[in-house]
Amino acid sequence: MERLPVEVIGKILSRLGGARDVVIASATCQKWREASRKHLHTLAFNSNDLPPYRDISPRQLEILITQTLFQTVGLQGLSILIDDIGEFSASTVIAWLMYTRETLHRLFYNVRTSPNVNILEICGRQKLETLALANNSITGVEPNFQRFPCLKSLSLSHVSISALDLSLLLTACPMLESLELVNPEIAMSDAQVSVELCSPTLKDIYVEKISLDKLMLEADDIQRLHLKDCALELFELIGKGTLKYFKIDDVSVIHLDIGEFMFDLEVIDISNFTIVWPKFYQMISRSSRLKKLRLWDVAFDDEDEVVDLETIADCFPELKHLALSYELKDGVMQDDTNLDNVVVLELGWTAITDLFSHWVEELLIRCPNLRKMIIFGSVSEAKSLEECQTLAHFTSSIVRLMRKYMNVEVQFEYE
Repeated sequence: MERLPVEVIGKILSRLGGARDVVIASATCQKWREASRKHLHTLAFNSNDLPPYRDISPRQLEILITQTLFQTVGLQGLSILIDDIGEFSASTVIAWLMYTRETLHRLFYNVRTSPNVNILEICGRQKLETLALANNSITGVEPNFQRFPCLKSLSLSHVSISALDLSLLLTACPMLESLELVNPEIAMSDAQVSVELCSPTLKDIYVEKISLDKLMLEADDIQRLHLKDCALELFELIGKGTLKYFKIDDVSVIHLDIGEFMFDLEVIDISNFTIVWPKFYQMISRSSRLKKLRLWDVAFDDEDEVVDLETIADCFPELKHLALSYELKDGVMQDDTNLDNVVVLELGWTAITDLFSHWVEELLIRCPNLRKMIIFGSVSEAKSLEECQTLAHFTSSIVRLMRKYMNVEVQFEYE
């Protein structure tokens, strides 16, 4: 260890991340102390990972963080995630950011201060590439002065911000590629709650727990879109057909428009959602490169609708992974179409019936090159005799199928 260069020791300490571990390790010898001062690149203060933080006052913790930070030079990654401890002094937090901002590339910030600290004003026009803010407020964004020329990843969690400031913030990030919005508090100037976002460089967007009348996203280079636990009247994506990954989970939306030119879609993952199959299919029908289709716990707007396997086979010739879980009806298999390229099949139920066993067997027949099948089910602790018998019959039928399809790996996942 004595032969290690201080630069290498600095990289080792940076891998530790946690401030407490770094301080303990740097006490090994003079050489390690020098490495922690001059060659430490990443430092993290996290109240959840360090229980002793909860045993001291905010003022004492401020002093500890200040002493540790001011012994470093050239930090590139800083994480200060202090929650459920109380408010910190705004002047102290500003001193931390002013001391480190010129070299920082990554900042993860969740600190409650009085008054609120304007992160954009302090860290704008610097080298930041990743910025994650939580439990803060953003007001009065000025794109000309609070500009982030190098920022590629932006995460806002439980942040209070107006629709206008959110739009201006994206304008202030000309290199932005990834955007994450988690339960933001959107302040509106009128009764209609609508947000319009525009970014020519955005590739990946994740939105969770947001309730709006209208959410419009204009992104010419978008590749990944994930909506989770949202309530929207209208969601519209305007782009040039570059979307490859589209996922919605437990979303309520009246009008969904992801564009007409989704040629590059490779993954579609829909769960806990009510769909109008003909309209939904029309949106994705041109995705001839689709490799994974997941329709999980979906409900059909029309009770007579079913997933049309013939249409899926015709329009998605490269499909390899198919996952289906919805309420089955008599006559659910209405054609004898084969899905020749499907190698992974996921099937699920909410209530086990004999119809499900028949459905599994029919799908096995239609996937001649299948290599793996995963069956998901929900099994309650208290079951009636009839339910137990149905489950036993299903198990027996699966055993028979496994003997027939020896080349297919079968797995079971029960909740």
